[in-house]
Amino acid sequence: MMERERSAALLFVACLVGLLVGVFEKPASAQAPSPSTDLPAAQNPMVHGLAPLPAGKKVPLADRPPGASAGDGGPSPVIFPAQKLTIRFNHKKHKALGISCTTCHDKARASRVSSDSLLPKATRCDACHGSDHRVRGAVRAGSDLIGQCGFCHIGYRETDGQRTLPFSIPPPNLKFNHAVHLERNIDCAQCHGNVENVELATADQLPRMRGCFGCHQMPVPARGTARGECATCHLTERGGMLRSNFASGTLIPPRWLHNAAHGPDWIERHKAVAGADSQFCSNCHTDKYCMDCHDGRVRPLKVHPNDWLNMHPIAARQNNPDCRSCHHEQSFCLGCHQRAGVTMTGPYANFAGRGNFHPPKAIWTDPPRTSAHHAWEAQRNINACVSCHVERDCAICHATARVGGRGIGGGGIIGQGVNPHPTGFRSRCAGALRRNARPCLVCHDPADPKLLDCR
Repeated sequence: MMERERSAALLFVACLVGLLVGVFEKPASAQAPSPSTDLPAAQNPMVHGLAPLPAGKKVPLADRPPGASAGDGGPSPVIFPAQKLTIRFNHKKHKALGISCTTCHDKARASRVSSDSLLPKATRCDACHGSDHRVRGAVRAGSDLIGQCGFCHIGYRETDGQRTLPFSIPPPNLKFNHAVHLERNIDCAQCHGNVENVELATADQLPRMRGCFGCHQMPVPARGTARGECATCHLTERGGMLRSNFASGTLIPPRWLHNAAHGPDWIERHKAVAGADSQFCSNCHTDKYCMDCHDGRVRPLKVHPNDWLNMHPIAARQNNPDCRSCHHEQSFCLGCHQRAGVTMTGPYANFAGRGNFHPPKAIWTDPPRTSAHHAWEAQRNINACVSCHVERDCAICHATARVGGRGIGGGGIIGQGVNPHPTGFRSRCAGALRRNARPCLVCHDPADPKLLDCR
């Protein structure tokens, strides 16, 4: 009796375990397929269609679109934004079955704008794969391996609320008319390369601008209506300028296009490109854009060479008006010189241990005047003086014995007694006063009788 009860209990536990396994185990048709371990990789369909070529091999240059080069890195990522491909697809296999490009991409025949989606509807796959995509949200898988959802949809998970991962091919930032090209018997391979030799077609099979020039830059009689202007294919702003700023980046010309790559050396090279073909630059830039730099309103940051700090004193003395087109002596030059300790306000601001900036006193200030005397230097290039000195520094020495009430020091201050006026200045002081009275007021009060005599 005890043995019979033990056997019945074991039978009950076995049935319960079997029932639980049957409840929680997914039906074979609902699970994503896994690669078969019985087939070699070359024959296993699950290892194909995941990349352009199996095992990550690079697509030969002969199979890429015309205009592609070995190191071009693919088409412009600004024109063709990044794609998100979550589909397994083998173009080579479909071509071997006799399926043409337009069998799946039939919308290309009538497409006249680049924003059209030319991907086939999922129902186009049902006839061969045995699936049923007619009701969105209630897709039925096929009975064979190639009809399972996970066979084509990478990352498919039955239990997720979103059964398939998002798939995205953004429209290109370009004008393109597929219908016109097909009407002119332009084959798909002339823009996309030999797609029938690759498995998963990626952005690398999209057109290259250099390949487009094969038709669009032919001589006028040969190219027909395939115009070569930039605006023929590129998007434009309302004013007709090419649109260059997109969410995917900034559109700039490649180096092979008129040597116009806007790289680190572009500031040095742009004058040659613009001089050779200014109309080419005007596709993206207005005259105002150029003039903002060339008339000084916008100061370029890269004008001087890297060792300019050591070279600039010589250049400033040789071509001072050129420096003044961007810099003011009393703000930029003097401020920098004072911060660097090159000078301080005042005529005697020499630093101990650094040596004198000017020649010795016997040459620089004492008579007789030679070609190295400061008076001659000031007359030759007064702007070099004011890069370190303010007007007050000159008046400290050149003030006469006593200065008027509005003069240096507020009146009663004795200067060095050096007359700033040359011999015979009294006879022509009226003209100097009319031209610019401000230098006179540094030393003279407006009511000074000597100043009134010159009026």
